[in-house]
Amino acid sequence: MGNDRSLVLLQGLIGGLLAGVALSVSGPWWMVSALALLWAASRSSFASAIWGGVAILVSHRWLLALHPLMWIGVPARLSLPTAIAIWLACALLAALLLASWSYLVQRLPLRGSLPHALLVACVWGLAEVLLSQSPLFWIGVGGSVLPADPPLAALSRWIGEGGLAALQLLFGWWVWRLLTVSRRESGWLGLLAGGLTGVVLLHGLGAWLLANHGPVQQRSDQVTNTVALWQPAIPTREKFSAQRQRDLPGRLKSVLQEAESADADWLMAPEGTLPLKDVLIEPSPLPLLSGGFRWSRGRQHSSMLLVEAGAITTANPIDKHRLVPLGEWVPSWPGLSGLSAVGGLEAGDPSRFWRWGGPPAAVAICYEISNGVALSRAVADGAQWILAAANLDPYPLLLQQQYLALAQLRSTETARPLLSTANTGPTAMIRPDGRIAARLPPFDSGLLIVPFSPSKSSTGYVRWGEAPLFVMIGASALVLFKSASRSGLRQVRPRRRKTLPLDQE
Repeated sequence: MGNDRSLVLLQGLIGGLLAGVALSVSGPWWMVSALALLWAASRSSFASAIWGGVAILVSHRWLLALHPLMWIGVPARLSLPTAIAIWLACALLAALLLASWSYLVQRLPLRGSLPHALLVACVWGLAEVLLSQSPLFWIGVGGSVLPADPPLAALSRWIGEGGLAALQLLFGWWVWRLLTVSRRESGWLGLLAGGLTGVVLLHGLGAWLLANHGPVQQRSDQVTNTVALWQPAIPTREKFSAQRQRDLPGRLKSVLQEAESADADWLMAPEGTLPLKDVLIEPSPLPLLSGGFRWSRGRQHSSMLLVEAGAITTANPIDKHRLVPLGEWVPSWPGLSGLSAVGGLEAGDPSRFWRWGGPPAAVAICYEISNGVALSRAVADGAQWILAAANLDPYPLLLQQQYLALAQLRSTETARPLLSTANTGPTAMIRPDGRIAARLPPFDSGLLIVPFSPSKSSTGYVRWGEAPLFVMIGASALVLFKSASRSGLRQVRPRRRKTLPLDQE
């Protein structure tokens, strides 16, 4: 008994480590192995909690880069403990979520059957979709597909990120069942053949989608723009210093002139580039789409701001809706300003659809890139491209890689090109099939000039959203409980003997 308990805890620990690696470097071989161990550990809620907590501790270790926090007023002795506390809090939340999922796995009947696995896998996928709309920055199983497995990621055009998570859970269940079912049992070969066939067919379907629905073919009526993407590489801890604030207007003027010389149609600048005094030192030679801050009705917003050609002031903003708890949003308590140099912010409208004078855009500011639901709704409303603006300094390259993978997934889901501009990176153009067309080196300042064609095509995910997940949950639940009911009837109704026992004749 003790050895069995130790084994299941070890399965949770090793599986969590593998999941953390998969969320850090991508690769189906890491995640599927991690999920197979999760299925083995799912008979224990505590072991499942270990899996979730360890996975986040490994994959979200970039949170420790918040330290030092003295530049925003946190005392030196509290800086590292604060960063560690935030990191551990995220891991604890993941542990609670995995424990809850494990409880569901244990409570449902016919554990180990395909309907059972399908139901709990789709519940997991739907939970990831809901988490992506919450204040938590969540990089889930669905987001781990890219950049390692583009064919599987292509299926997100029909089933979204939640569907990808469910598929990977099913892959993990298949591996777990292969290892737990005896090869001498009659169903083992069928399980092996069926799983391999499914993996090959799904990847073949995804490859076909990439080959036939990749970069949109240029039509005679389709407009091609030239866009300049600026990566200023200004250290966040120095951004609000007097010297940096004096230098910024001159740097922005030079970049605008360089973009004009390159015949760019507009210039994009990252989240938070323009300060509250959003006035240029001279009229902009071309439209400027820049992140910045603004006041409205006594409340401060983080926004994407438009400076029209020939203007010096901003207009027509779209405000960031999803704010970082404590970092940007704080309760209205006296003396509490949060972990931000600009204090507490007000959330904007939930819609990410922006009409700014050029091709309508779906806007993701910072970690709004993880909310595929909001961006797909903006595309359904008429957005022809995705605008992603962020400031990921002082975080390390790991977060940039995770952010870029999510950006690729958003392009793939919606068949929209994505332009990403970030303070230290990633600054890149992503094609509608999720492939990176051009990118600036991380952490270096520079200007990326890219040709860009908006898209008006549509995908199943944009039209249906999470409907396939709900259908699969309903269908698998129906099959599961019907099968359980029939199994129960057979157990409570033993077959009657046709002849009396010998002692009763």
